[in-house]
Amino acid sequence: MAALLVTGGAGYVGSHTVRELLERDEHVVILDDLSAGHVVAAGGAEIVRADLAGPNIARSLDEVLGRESFDAVLHFGAKAYVGESVEDPEKYYRNNVGGGLELISAMVRHGVPALIFSSTCATYGNPERVPIAEDHPQRPINPYGRTKLVFEWALQDFEVARGIRHVNLRYFNACGAHERGDLGEDHRPENHLIPIACEAAMGQRAHLSIFGDDYDTPDGTCIRDYIHVQDLAVAHVQALEHLRGGGASASFNLGTGMGHSVLEVIDAVERVSGKEVPREVAPRRSGDPPRLVATSEKIRRVFGWEPRFPSLERIVETAWAFKEHFPDGYPND
Repeated sequence: MAALLVTGGAGYVGSHTVRELLERDEHVVILDDLSAGHVVAAGGAEIVRADLAGPNIARSLDEVLGRESFDAVLHFGAKAYVGESVEDPEKYYRNNVGGGLELISAMVRHGVPALIFSSTCATYGNPERVPIAEDHPQRPINPYGRTKLVFEWALQDFEVARGIRHVNLRYFNACGAHERGDLGEDHRPENHLIPIACEAAMGQRAHLSIFGDDYDTPDGTCIRDYIHVQDLAVAHVQALEHLRGGGASASFNLGTGMGHSVLEVIDAVERVSGKEVPREVAPRRSGDPPRLVATSEKIRRVFGWEPRFPSLERIVETAWAFKEHFPDGYPND
């Protein structure tokens, strides 16, 4: 059986996808620098520790891809914080673009024919219309979104020149934790709304900051499309099956099609936890659109994908269960 290389497979979405793959008896090799990933999250899969932006990445990729047959790469190994990308764009271009090109070049050298890319709705920028479909103009407004879009372009060009087929999966707001409670979101520091709200409810932080309450939305706070991490993982497996079956390269949005405001998320955390979430209103963050909601009709039609966790309440229940299980994050990490 051919192997799968999963870059960033010890990280949040990557680790959930690795679990899906392992449960389907796939042979998985993870490449991760562990700057944001966790060994315990890898589920026992082999981890090759390497930095996509490091000086020896070509050699590391050659050593991994050259030792056995790989039929696809699942690429989660990007830097992914909007604010950090504005402050340190070099880090993002070196990893997300430079490291990504090293990855594709290694695939060409070793005859790996397919790649599933963890892309983002940030490639769309400020939406002209909502819900956002895949044919919406891509005009990213920060280095993070721009580097993701550049890599999408590179994949198009490498398909023409070298025949590598690909699927771009443009996430909206990934969230939640595995329903078994042992795998979830552990960023250090944390900057995603639901785990921050859980930390505030647990008393691990003084308050949650609401960045702007004067948007043109029903309650004045930003609205986002929250998609459960296991639903994202299943979509990656379906994309893999699509490419293995000879399917054409394509791009797909991943969201539920339902938007929830910051205050609605806070209310859900309070209902699930039975605890108050202290909060303070802070100034708006630059580049935060009032509303980002997907239409995922295309992936439903092409793959038959359907979210198993469409309700915000259920998503928050899984996040809270993981936080109760690991209040200080993964142990021994």
